Amino acid sequence: MPRPASPDAAVPGPARAASPGRPKDLNKRAAILDAAKMLFTRHGFDGVSMDGIAAEAGVSKLTVYSHFGDKDSLFFEAVRAKCEELLPSELFMVDHLHGPLRAQLTSIARAFFTLITSDEALSMHRMMLTQSSDLHVREMFWKAGPQRVQEAFAGFVQARADAGELAVPDVCRASSQFFCLLKGELHMRMASGLCCAPGKSDLDAHIDATVDLFLRAHAPR
Repeated sequence: MPRPASPDAAVPGPARAASPGRPKDLNKRAAILDAAKMLFTRHGFDGVSMDGIAAEAGVSKLTVYSHFGDKDSLFFEAVRAKCEELLPSELFMVDHLHGPLRAQLTSIARAFFTLITSDEALSMHRMMLTQSSDLHVREMFWKAGPQRVQEAFAGFVQARADAGELAVPDVCRASSQFFCLLKGELHMRMASGLCCAPGKSDLDAHIDATVDLFLRAHAPR
């Protein structure tokens, strides 16, 4: 039977810290994460076992549990790792290395669109909508992926607003709207199998239009 919806405290965060003792093998951890990302995307949460992940990664099931504790934590970390891979935290840092506001917004927008239109992300999106009836799984996915990204972007927007570069009365709402604009109709058509990824010129136009609209809406007054 599906598990009942859980309060936020019941949704796992990052995997538990390793217990004292011999250091964990980072290569094995990476292999487990790669296997988990592939299998969860291909078969959904319910269709994957810890035995299957261990076999795919070439490690023992005990090693999988030693690194990640349980299946929920491994799923959470697999989603988080995929987001970090294509949309790293460094993108949201506000400093001179990342350039002016428009340039940084464009970089974030391009990385986000690359993430959500990757084969893995589209497959996971379809799985969330069709395969899993467990609200708990959807909550884990949300916290590990979309929520993490929105919170990081909200921090970026707030820092730019504090510097006087933006006027944003509701940072959380503005962050959500930015990513909704980026998804647009195009992402839904791709997720539905009605079109493929846009060419470079079309993608550039889509991203530029989104960034322009966001900047016009939140220009300092």
